Amino acid sequence: MSSSRKQIHLAAHFPGVNNTTVWSDPDAGSHIDFRSFVHLAQTAERAKFDFLFLAEGLRLREQNGLIYDLDVVGRPDTLTVLTALAAVTERLGLAGTINSTFNEPYDIARQFATLDHLSAGRAAWNVVTSWDEFTGENFRRGGFLPKEKRYLRAKEFLAATWALFDSWRGDEIVADAESGVFLADPDAGRFAVHSDQFDISGRFAVPRSPQTRPVILQAGDSDEGREFAASSADAIFSRHGTLDAGRAFYADVKGRLARYGRTFDDLKILPAATFVLGDTAAEAEERADHVRHQQVSGQTAIKFLEQLWNRDLSSYDPDGPLPTVDPQVGENTIARGRASVRMYRDPLATAQEWRALAEAKQLSIRELIIAVTARQSFIGTAAQVADTIDEFVQTDASDGFVLVPHITPGGLDEFADTVVPLLQERGSFRTEYEGTTLREHLGLSDARPPLDAPTGAAPS
Repeated sequence: MSSSRKQIHLAAHFPGVNNTTVWSDPDAGSHIDFRSFVHLAQTAERAKFDFLFLAEGLRLREQNGLIYDLDVVGRPDTLTVLTALAAVTERLGLAGTINSTFNEPYDIARQFATLDHLSAGRAAWNVVTSWDEFTGENFRRGGFLPKEKRYLRAKEFLAATWALFDSWRGDEIVADAESGVFLADPDAGRFAVHSDQFDISGRFAVPRSPQTRPVILQAGDSDEGREFAASSADAIFSRHGTLDAGRAFYADVKGRLARYGRTFDDLKILPAATFVLGDTAAEAEERADHVRHQQVSGQTAIKFLEQLWNRDLSSYDPDGPLPTVDPQVGENTIARGRASVRMYRDPLATAQEWRALAEAKQLSIRELIIAVTARQSFIGTAAQVADTIDEFVQTDASDGFVLVPHITPGGLDEFADTVVPLLQERGSFRTEYEGTTLREHLGLSDARPPLDAPTGAAPS
């Protein structure tokens, strides 16, 4: 591979807990059958992707008091699925979303350390917070944390797990042919964490794993989220899909790294992206339009509109105009368990923008929702998509992409067979894995603390 070109990082998102998936398509398969997870994971590994990513949903979504059944709303436990996938893959990173609001550091550290051992160093953790009382009702602690406490808990949660991971330095165990492995250092694994959110001490039960700590992913786009990523994450997901927006986000987040003693390459920026391929540009555009209409049915369009309007709009015609009544401002009581409602910080202003767009382009409700809910997408021939992806990375609009296929489990196959070889030919993407751990795939520095570093120290 050419050393003069930035190397593209690619990840595969197993669709679920979203409306991107076209689950009604004849080619769609199960989102719970293990064979679906295996197919997507092995396709990603065949194409030499960095990792497979699983999102998480802690409660089934509801709308108007009923289970929201128009898109994928849940799936099995993330860490269980990733652990099973470790047995049927060899190099692919295994990334999962685990909530910091309703879990405890010791349990999560032990589970991720175990996954890192079983996968020989391929574990990654997407650290997220939970924001609503609706989700909290599923947990004993219940309720929810105010915004400032959510990020405080997330930061202290991560610091606590690091104290646990780092409590084993690597030289405390000795292998004996007759008796097996035993401790050489009586202080191995000891930890103590005393902070606003946690007061724990003891001995961590899992020896140092191949990466010491899993790769840390983060998805917040607020100022607090960007700062959290700059201080603690190895990669951050992004919603910024255009070149200009991507470059601005890239420069902003990377510009925060120095204050934490980190370098430009210590954090990878990976926007989510969909893709539709065709033999010609016109065919790809036609297929993309078909996919968007599959994703946004008339029923779905009304449900999306209700999420902004915070009103029951079931009497409206999805092929008709937008409501003349304004959104109901205040707590969103229509949609429960859906994080996207938080994006509408000013519902009245957003409604005005949508009305202006609908009027200018003569869009019905459904056509408007198709337009405003479209994610960053690559649409074109394999060569055109390869060109665009490479341009984003080479011009510092991203370090790569998390690809979200619209069909499960075979939606990544065409990309792996047509786009990846073109990226490899131009020297922008690996032809073989050069390392064994996910940190090596991502070009990240070693997470191990010095062997003479204090172990189990309480975070500052």
